[in-house]
Amino acid sequence: MPTLSSLRRRSAAISVAAVAGATAVGVCLAVGSASAGTLSGSLYRDPSSAVVRWVAANPGDSRTAVIRDKIASQPAARWFANFNPSTVQSEVSGFIGEANAAQQIPVLSVYEITNRDCGGASAGGAPDLNQYQTWVSNFARGLGNQTVIIVLETDSLALLTCLSSSEISARNQAITTATQTIKSANPNAKVYLDGGHSTWNSAGETANRLRAAGVQYADGFFTNVSNYNSTSNEANFGRAVISNLNGMGISGKRQVIDTSRNGGASGDWCGDDNTDRRIGQYPTTNTGDSNIDAYLWVKPPGEADGCRYTAGSFQPDLAYSLANGVPNPPTTAPPTTVPPTTAPPTTAPPTTAPPTTAPPTTAPPTTAPPTTAPPTGNGCLASVAINQWSGGFTASVTVTAGSADINGWTVTVTLPSGAAVTGVWNAQASATSGTVRFTNVSYNGRVGARQSTNFGFQGTGTGPGATATCAAG
Repeated sequence: MPTLSSLRRRSAAISVAAVAGATAVGVCLAVGSASAGTLSGSLYRDPSSAVVRWVAANPGDSRTAVIRDKIASQPAARWFANFNPSTVQSEVSGFIGEANAAQQIPVLSVYEITNRDCGGASAGGAPDLNQYQTWVSNFARGLGNQTVIIVLETDSLALLTCLSSSEISARNQAITTATQTIKSANPNAKVYLDGGHSTWNSAGETANRLRAAGVQYADGFFTNVSNYNSTSNEANFGRAVISNLNGMGISGKRQVIDTSRNGGASGDWCGDDNTDRRIGQYPTTNTGDSNIDAYLWVKPPGEADGCRYTAGSFQPDLAYSLANGVPNPPTTAPPTTVPPTTAPPTTAPPTTAPPTTAPPTTAPPTTAPPTTAPPTGNGCLASVAINQWSGGFTASVTVTAGSADINGWTVTVTLPSGAAVTGVWNAQASATSGTVRFTNVSYNGRVGARQSTNFGFQGTGTGPGATATCAAG
C-alpha cells in the first residue's frame, strides 16, 4: 500500500489539510430533484476490502456493529498501485467480473504514474513512462465493456514540484495516452483526472493543468482524495474549474468528490490522532447536482495516514472514530451482512503536499477527432482536426483502415512554415517541422478492417490542413 504521510504535509499558508483524497459522510446533503451528471446506478462494494475482512474476523468486538453498518456496508474504491504488468489484467478482470455480476458500478483508483509522490513516502509506480503505458494497456484490457469509474493518478497533476518542464510535458502526454487507452478499451469507462482540492491550486491553475493532461478526452476530474474539505467547498471549487474549462472551449466535464472523511473537522493533515474527523456523504451517483457525477469513498475510511500507525493499514479505532455518532446510511444502501474472505488487502491511497511551482502552460488538444468514413480499398485514410489558438495548436488525427486489417501505419503531415511540433501522443514523430511522418506505437498499429484509431500532436505556429497521407504497413 502506498503511504500517505509525505503527501499530506501542508504549508503554513494553507489552513486546511493538504490534499490526499478522502471521502466522508457525517453531514448529509439534501438531494434535490436534479439528476446526477452522467452516471446512474448503484456503486459496487468490494467484498475483499480490509474493513470487510476485519469485521468478518471480529464479530465480538464492541466496535464491530458501528464499523460494519456505517463503513463496511459501503462501496469504496479498490486501489491498483503495484507495478505488475504481467498480472494486472487478470486482477482487474476478476474485480470487474464480480461487479458486473452484481450489476453495480466498480470504482478503480489507478496509482501507478512514474515518479509517484515526487519520490516521497508514497514513492513507486512504473519505472519509466514507456513501461507505464504497457501497464495501463494491460490494465485496460481487463475492464470489460460495462460502466466503470476510473480515478486516474491521484496527485499526478496537483503535485509537480519535483518535475522539470520536459518531465511535466512527458507526464501530461502519458496521462492523455492513458485516458485514451482506457476509453478505447472500454468506451463505457468514466475516467476522471486529478483536480487536487479546493485549498490547493486555484481553479484557473487546476483547469490549465487538466487541459495540459488531456481532460478533453476524459469525463472530468476528481477532488478531495484523502482530504477533509467540505463537500460544499469542493462543489464550489469544481464549478469554478468547470467554468475555466468552458472558457478554454472544453465543455461537458464533470466532477467527482471524495467524501470518505470530510464530515467533521478539517485542519491538520493527519487523521490518525484527530478524533474530530467523521465520514461524510455516503457514496452515491445520486448527487442532485448536474455538475457532479458521484460522491465516492476513494480513500477507504479507517486506513491510517502514517503518523501514529503504519500508513495504509486498517485500524479499527480510526474507523470507529470516523463512524461513531454518524447517521446510518439510507435504506437503499448495500446490505450490511459481511461475508468472510481470504483475499489479500488492497492498496491504500496517497496524500500530498501543496506544490510551489506554476502549472504548465502548454495546452494539449481540446477537440476530439471527427468520425471518418473508411477508405473503399485496402490501406488507410487519415483525417486531421485542428484546434488553433494564438501562437499554437493541437491536432487530433484519426487513422481508419480500409476493407482489410492493417498491421502498422504511417501518416505524413506537412506543417506550414514556422510551425513546429512540441508534443506527440499515441505515435512517434520523425521530425518537428516541415514534412513529418507519424508512425504507430506498439499498442495501436493493428487496426481492424473499417475500424479506427487515433493519435495527436501539439505545436507552435499554425496547424496543418485537414488532410494527411496515410500508408499501411
